Amino acid sequence: MFFDGLLNLPWWGDLLVLLVLVQITIAAVTIYLHRSQAHRALELHPAISHFFRAWLWLTTGMVTKEWAAIHRKHHAKCETEDDPHSPQVLGIKRVLFGGVVLYVRESHKAETMEKYGHGTPDDWLERNVYTPYQKFGILITAGVNIALFGLIPGMLMFGIQMAWIPFWAAGVINGIGHWWGYRNYQPDDASRNITPWAFWIGGEELHNNHHAYPTSAKFSIRWFEFDLGWMYISALAALGLADVRKTAPKVKLHPTKFEVDAATLQAVILHRYEVLAKYAKFMKRASDSEVSTWNAMRAELAKLWERSTLSTEELVHQLKDWCERAERTNIEPLRDFSLRLRRYA
Repeated sequence: MFFDGLLNLPWWGDLLVLLVLVQITIAAVTIYLHRSQAHRALELHPAISHFFRAWLWLTTGMVTKEWAAIHRKHHAKCETEDDPHSPQVLGIKRVLFGGVVLYVRESHKAETMEKYGHGTPDDWLERNVYTPYQKFGILITAGVNIALFGLIPGMLMFGIQMAWIPFWAAGVINGIGHWWGYRNYQPDDASRNITPWAFWIGGEELHNNHHAYPTSAKFSIRWFEFDLGWMYISALAALGLADVRKTAPKVKLHPTKFEVDAATLQAVILHRYEVLAKYAKFMKRASDSEVSTWNAMRAELAKLWERSTLSTEELVHQLKDWCERAERTNIEPLRDFSLRLRRYA
């Protein structure tokens, strides 16, 4: 009986249970650690937060403060030498297959924890159980697996559980998510959406969308994209167990708007990554002789949201001047883009 386990399930039963268990772990990472703790995109009911904390303690040994701090630093220092896990800097193989090593190394940096780990749980459980005994929960999981599923199936399931987050989150998302895929937006990093149907890693596959709007609780943007994590959050919200604070704003184009004003400026800055993505699409229609003009105009446009010392009136004047100069060129797609820009509302 010991080798068969208390449940004595067939092999396909063990596999089904394993898939459910690892998906709960993924949900805990994307909903609790990522969207709720690191970015404050939603507030979870205390019961749900405590469940996810306990589950992560049992199945990963990760500390909330460490995970949130490392991820926040990734956003703050993205694609630089200070980025904890950029494949653009460290190489795709190192991040894909050694992401967990990079995570552990960064977690030992007191400066990172102090600067980026604010606002995470600091209650009795965190101070006396989860943090000082972060590996003890893993041992409990190993024992429970053996008791329920048998020695060999239980240990095999335990091994897969332990490797799940290091490979899929620390490796695939942090690695491939900044290396390969498609881009809806043009943030100042190499983030990519790995696939539009994000049902395997809890929605984290839509990584470019997340980097464009990091405080959004919903990662799917375009009509054909699917975010499994958002489906879970919607269910929790319907039950009163989650309160969504923010989602990505939707682009609004006024069909008759032509005058550049403060509202235009605000909308352009708010949707700056979408603006740059559209600019790149319009630029594809340019001839080789027009590329230098396109690049120069793009650089000028991007400076609008970098000039924080200028007043709103000054920035509106600069945006209006940019549109007028773009429309005076003999480059038809540039004029078309400028007319589109005027319609932002």
